[in-house]
Amino acid sequence: MVPGLASPAPLLHRLPGVLQDDDFTQRFVAAFDDGYAPILVTLDSLACYVDPQLAPADFVDYLAGWVGVDLDDTWTLPQRRAIVAGAAAVHRRRGTRRGVEEALGLGLGARVTVRDSGGCTWSASPGGPLPGSAPARMEVTIDVDDPDALDPRRVETLIESTKPAHVAHIVTVVRGRSAS
Repeated sequence: MVPGLASPAPLLHRLPGVLQDDDFTQRFVAAFDDGYAPILVTLDSLACYVDPQLAPADFVDYLAGWVGVDLDDTWTLPQRRAIVAGAAAVHRRRGTRRGVEEALGLGLGARVTVRDSGGCTWSASPGGPLPGSAPARMEVTIDVDDPDALDPRRVETLIESTKPAHVAHIVTVVRGRSAS
């Protein structure tokens, strides 16, 4: 029970008119309203709990577990909300150049460009040339205003968690090259 919380749907108004005037019935039903009010209020606002932009701060960490994201303790609340909100799109593109760019952009708050050595295609005739070049590699360029503030372990962890396991990578950090 939450003291002073009014029920959004009082039970007294759902009773037949003849019972609504009875003093005992009013007091009896009011006891149920006091007990049901927190439940009804929670159910009415349930959609807010699963929206990362509206959820309480401690619930954002819980939502991260739902979407398979390990949040870093150094990320701010707005960063956490953006990462959880963008997790489905990042997971959908995981292993692709664009997926690595989006994951690093969200996780680092930086402008990220990824170039890879390969690609995929199909051919109507067998024996056609293979796309890309061997061995598979990825060049990651991170454009930040303060390169010294960038944590290399976080960068490596984010890249390793989003790129294909067989692809080697090289990271280059530049200072504010593509600032708008």
